[in-house]
Amino acid sequence: MSFTYKKIAAKLFNYFIKGMLLLAPVSITCYIIIKILYSLDDIFYFHFRGLGLLVSLAVIMLVGFIGTTFIAVPVFRLFEGGLSHLPLVRLIYFSLKDLVQAFVGDKKKFSHPVMFLLNPDSGVRKIGFITQADASFLDIEGYVLVYCPHSYAFSGEVLVVPKAHITPLNIPSSDVMKMIISGGISLTQDTEGDKK
Repeated sequence: MSFTYKKIAAKLFNYFIKGMLLLAPVSITCYIIIKILYSLDDIFYFHFRGLGLLVSLAVIMLVGFIGTTFIAVPVFRLFEGGLSHLPLVRLIYFSLKDLVQAFVGDKKKFSHPVMFLLNPDSGVRKIGFITQADASFLDIEGYVLVYCPHSYAFSGEVLVVPKAHITPLNIPSSDVMKMIISGGISLTQDTEGDKK
């Protein structure tokens, strides 16, 4: 009787853990999306849920359309010229602008995933993205700048690495970023298929 009770309890606990593993990512994702939608509706004072998202998308597309016209270039230059004279605002604005352009701009910066030797004695290596293929502006030759994102955080570090220690990775940048951000848990489909 005691053995049967333990067996049932173990099975129920196992079901609970599997249910948590399946529901947690979905629940957290839904919660974040709903919070964003609600906050957008609150910003615009809309009573119909989801209307704030539609208005935001329309505004972003409108600004994108205006940004492609010949009028926008001098206006944005004038705007950025004014911001460049404000010390703290300048730092925040241009850093965020460069970061956004690195992900979705015409000149994506996180498109060259690499692995490099971090410690020659132990053979420890690190994964990152080349952001500057030439670091001669630092008065050193034969080096590159590699950005290494942190796992589970919106942060990272820039390392100055000798070109000789760099090994290009033949993996899509998005998969490498996902792998780094997840702490190595999320691997590419091909890698996971090979392991099975």
